[in-house]
Amino acid sequence: MNDANEVKANPHPVVIGKTTARELTPSTSPSFSFPIGYYDLHPDISINFQLNRFYGWVGEDSMLTEMRGAVAGVNDYPTFTKVVLDLGEKALARQEVRKGAYYLRLAEFFLLFSDPRKLPTRQRFVDLLLDHLEIAPSAYSKIPFETGWLPAYRLTPEKPRATLVVFGGFDSYIEEWMPAALVFRDAGYDTILFEGPGQGAALELANLTMSPEWEKPVKAVLDFFRLDAVTLMGFSLGGGLVIRAAAAEPRVRRVIAYDIMTNGIECFLRPLPPPAQKELLDWIDTGNEGAVDKFFADAMAKSLLLDWMVKLALHNTGTLTTYAMLKHYQKYETASISSRLTQDVLLMAGAEDHYIPVHQLPDQIATLTHVRSLTARLFTRAEQAQNHVQVGNMGLAFRTMIDWMTSLGPIETLTDE
Repeated sequence: MNDANEVKANPHPVVIGKTTARELTPSTSPSFSFPIGYYDLHPDISINFQLNRFYGWVGEDSMLTEMRGAVAGVNDYPTFTKVVLDLGEKALARQEVRKGAYYLRLAEFFLLFSDPRKLPTRQRFVDLLLDHLEIAPSAYSKIPFETGWLPAYRLTPEKPRATLVVFGGFDSYIEEWMPAALVFRDAGYDTILFEGPGQGAALELANLTMSPEWEKPVKAVLDFFRLDAVTLMGFSLGGGLVIRAAAAEPRVRRVIAYDIMTNGIECFLRPLPPPAQKELLDWIDTGNEGAVDKFFADAMAKSLLLDWMVKLALHNTGTLTTYAMLKHYQKYETASISSRLTQDVLLMAGAEDHYIPVHQLPDQIATLTHVRSLTARLFTRAEQAQNHVQVGNMGLAFRTMIDWMTSLGPIETLTDE
């Protein structure tokens, strides 16, 4: 029997849950069944994660064989994108639309914004997937926001039991998450997906750069759809943004952090050795801009991952220097505002998340001192869910969210209290 720790607090006593092997079955809906398994497909930890991430949205074993064979020995992003784009074209020629679409997204993921292939590949992925999943054009809205607009999709079942509002993180396109949205819709939830500043079309087409003031895009979405009581879920970096938004938006009645993210700059610096992290934080605190920029210029010349990550972060935030970008990401923290939350909260974390240190789970728990209820779920290797946003067993993560929402009963509006 595999232990899966689940801690519930305020006002409930601590509960330790158990997950048996027979329960580790794919989450299903009329739309999709999510696979279980995290595979060694490439020696680079980041590339391997992305290969598993996009396989998780497809779930065909042939994709594992194809990727293993195609990317073996490939250690640079230009070759990787060329190889994966070719896999996508071959899959589409075989009428394997879902697989082909996600191959395009996987290749596009590693293309810099300056690459002329990026936006056409992104749009092709979006068009192919929406058509394949039969998402009607009427499900899509452009929500006016500041100098641009926010893209949103609404998937509503015949008899909604509640409303779930979802957004992503540092590098996500919300369309990628559409198969999961269908699962929540089929479970009875009026499901709204949107991209905020610095994400997807809000960044690439509406030119809105990232902001830690996430209550503002959330307010725009709730106002646009005239919603007064919702569950708000953010994934990846969104696991921190959702806490920030909920602290200032009373119409958010329930909160899901998938996964937690209490300190953005710690996550950003995590690929670096601990001594370098400490030195950089000292330079940032003392305003030593030259030292920070020189360090990253040298490090980026030696690391494709760091080069890609920094350039994407500069693009997302609209900052011009690495120092300015890191100062910006210092604002992505939750300790200063967590005590203001009074909602029901679900925190999720992967025990071996290579982006977000696992200590951020107890850090987040410790600061949520006034919530109505708190449930924390640590996903483990025994469940094949130990990675960031449970890549390897995303179906278990979605089932956990649905079970949590169901267990709380009907959602209260502000007038109910």
